[in-house]
Amino acid sequence: MMPRIVVTGTDTDVGKTVFAAALAGALDAHYWKPVQAGLDGGSDSGRMAALSGLQPDRILAEAYRLTTPCSPHRAAALDGVAIDPERLTLPVLSGPLVVEGAGGALVPLNDTMLFADLFARWRAPAVIVARTALGTINHSLMTIEALRSRGVTILGIAFVGEAQEDSEHTIARLGKVRRLGRLPVLDPLNSDTLAHAFAASFTLTDFQ
Repeated sequence: MMPRIVVTGTDTDVGKTVFAAALAGALDAHYWKPVQAGLDGGSDSGRMAALSGLQPDRILAEAYRLTTPCSPHRAAALDGVAIDPERLTLPVLSGPLVVEGAGGALVPLNDTMLFADLFARWRAPAVIVARTALGTINHSLMTIEALRSRGVTILGIAFVGEAQEDSEHTIARLGKVRRLGRLPVLDPLNSDTLAHAFAASFTLTDFQ
């Protein structure tokens, strides 16, 4: 079976979209962000097109495009819509699929469902993306517990930022998860520099 991989984060703005772009590009996968909350400055799907090197037909349209950059349940309410989980079924495709959540794993989609609940419904393995900055041990271990308690398979944890060897090893050891690798801060950040950094930092077979 072609891999279907969920990319979630320990928090917002941890580098989830950058990692998802690198992974989708390396796998030559389709990419889907089912819920986009916040449209000023473009969407994550637009950023994906610039960073992944994927052809436009590999980037699937969002099920919900919400105006306000906040939790999807609130952004949907502000737009006068309700997020229906039945519209968020994983698409059936002939190749790999990388799916990106919004914010952290416990972000609410509506009044009754969190993203972690949706991941459990999908029965697809997840990669947790965590920044290496202060606080990452707590946020990472809580995310691991939240996913495991719902029966979500965790492929491993991918870090983004400057190296923090003790924190990274501590999370992997205490959380009993695979440390997949770490994307450094890239300047400039573009499709070429990202592809090279991913190839140097991660083993593609870990995702296949």
